[in-house]
Amino acid sequence: MSFKDNLNPRGFLPFSLAILVIALDQGIKSFIAGNWPPNTHIADVFGNDIFWIIHVRNKVIAFSLGHSLPETIRQVLFIIIPALVLVFLVWYYFKTDELSPLQRWAIAGITGGGIGNLIDRVFRPEGVVDFISVKFYGLFGFERWPTFNIADSSVVVCVFIFLFSMILQKEKRHG
Repeated sequence: MSFKDNLNPRGFLPFSLAILVIALDQGIKSFIAGNWPPNTHIADVFGNDIFWIIHVRNKVIAFSLGHSLPETIRQVLFIIIPALVLVFLVWYYFKTDELSPLQRWAIAGITGGGIGNLIDRVFRPEGVVDFISVKFYGLFGFERWPTFNIADSSVVVCVFIFLFSMILQKEKRHG
C-alpha cells in the first residue's frame, strides 16, 4: 500500500476500530461515572471474586507511575506526551508503506484507546475512569490487577499484536 493508497477511503477503514473503542470506552465510563460515586464496588460479575466492576479514578498512569509528581506537571506530561505519541502513530500509519493490514488495525486500536484516555484526562478533572478489576492471585505482587478500562485494554492488546506481528514479519524476511 502506498502513501497515496493510505489516503483513500480503504486506508481509513481500520480507524473504524478506533471509533468503536472510543465510543465503547466513553459510553461505559459515562454510565459508570453517572450512576455510582468513585470507589464504589458495583458488581462481582461471576460471583466468585475474579471479575469486578468497580468505579475508581486514576490521575496517574499505569501502576501509579507519576504519583509523586506535582499535579500540574502530571497533567501536562500525561496529556501532551500521549497526544504527541498518537500524532506520530497516525502520521506513521499514513506515511509508511511497510505496515501490514494487521499492523494498521493495531495502530488504529492503540489510537482509539489513547484518545479514550486523553478525553478523560482533559475533560474529567477527577481522573480517568477505571472500572475493570481482575483477581490476580498474588502474581507479581498483585492480589488484584490494577483497575483498568476499555481504552487501556485496547492499547495493551493492540501493542502486543503490533509487536508480535513485527517480530513475525522480521523472521519472515530473514527466514
